Amino acid sequence: MFKLRRNDREVFGLGAWTFALLAVLLAFGAMAVAASARTTSNDAKQVAALGGSGTKVTLAEFSIEPSAITAAVDSTIAVTNGGTVDHNFAIKDTSGRTKTLHAGESASVSLKGVKAGSYTVLCEIPGHADSGMRATLTVGAAASAGSGGDTSVALKSADAANSKSMQQQIVDYTAQLDKGMNTKGVGNQPLAPAVQPDGTKQFALTAKIVDWQVEPGKTVKAWTYNGQVPGPMIKVADGDKVRIVVKNELPQSTSVHFHGIDTPNAMDGVPYITQDPIRPGGTFAYEFTAHGPAVGMYHSHTYALGQVSDGLAGAFIIGDEPLPAGIAPVTQEIPMMLNDAGVIGFSLNGKSFPATAPVVAAPGETVEIHYMNEGQQIHPMHLHGIRQLVIAKDGYPLSNPYQADTVLVAPGERYTVLVSPTAKQQGVWAFHCHILSHAEKADGMMFGMVTAFIVKSPK
Repeated sequence: MFKLRRNDREVFGLGAWTFALLAVLLAFGAMAVAASARTTSNDAKQVAALGGSGTKVTLAEFSIEPSAITAAVDSTIAVTNGGTVDHNFAIKDTSGRTKTLHAGESASVSLKGVKAGSYTVLCEIPGHADSGMRATLTVGAAASAGSGGDTSVALKSADAANSKSMQQQIVDYTAQLDKGMNTKGVGNQPLAPAVQPDGTKQFALTAKIVDWQVEPGKTVKAWTYNGQVPGPMIKVADGDKVRIVVKNELPQSTSVHFHGIDTPNAMDGVPYITQDPIRPGGTFAYEFTAHGPAVGMYHSHTYALGQVSDGLAGAFIIGDEPLPAGIAPVTQEIPMMLNDAGVIGFSLNGKSFPATAPVVAAPGETVEIHYMNEGQQIHPMHLHGIRQLVIAKDGYPLSNPYQADTVLVAPGERYTVLVSPTAKQQGVWAFHCHILSHAEKADGMMFGMVTAFIVKSPK
């Protein structure tokens, strides 16, 4: 356990170690500057060796430039890593790719055998494509590669090729209304407690790795609570005594922090500060009295950068947020977990479009949505056509609720909004993060943080 007091030797040891670490970092910085100088001088030679007439592409954090690449049939693409970390360049559904390129390195990709048409290109380093390293490649453009000429013919060709795919994507998405989810697995399922003789509500969470379908054709090894992404929704009443028994079936230690929930210090879930980590095969019981209303999250606080991004998070709600005067009772309560990293990537409730679940409501209903950002980036959540009434921030009721069509949710934040559609608003309304690279690829295909709010009268 972490001790708040240290003796002088421990403090001196920490200071000396920190000083040594800073010295090492400065030394690495000096080497990086020298390496950068060498890279700059060699870069032109490398590109020249690849063929100066080829289409030139630059990789960076986190983009591929240009985002709309044109190249002639059987030509060559010259790729340079202009960033500071490793990247590669791959043409999806073909064998065309570079090796992993270190900062400043270049390589060529031959288009021999690649048919004329439109392709998606991306960086295959885990997480980079979902962070923006995607672009469109049009092979067989009327304009010569790299000439800077008129690319209108290429754009028209790409648009025609993409239109069918874009239309099919919408068909696949809306088919869920009749056929059910187009992927396996649903997160946010309410978790029922085992009520103990003294009235304590006991919940069981098992942290384990499972195969999880993020979208059709994409299955990942997700780190989950009870096999769900997000983990099961836990909801209790104000004043309830709560016990959450966590069993660790992961290959790594873990712990659980109840973000935004009032707990005793010993139940805060931070390893070596308030508890020892839960070792693989071990269990730990978190116990506290619920104080609300509150809209919080529970998530790993050990190796959190990987564990939370890969799925170890869920909603923890206490009581109900008070409704403003004149608002009809809530008919649906929907936690919407936002993610943008790890194996899950850009997603809503563990799914990427076209696998995201639409919100379906009848005119006159009141839908309560809790935005919960467990990602590493901000997400402005925009609902077309219908106003959102923001009634709480981080679970704290607002004395002056306000209307918005776009609600900006930073990492760790929670916003509670009410959506009350009218009969005039019947139809399918787009609902998405308005950072466009979080919701649409360079080829126009939607992905990631996109869903729909569907207003229709009951049959």
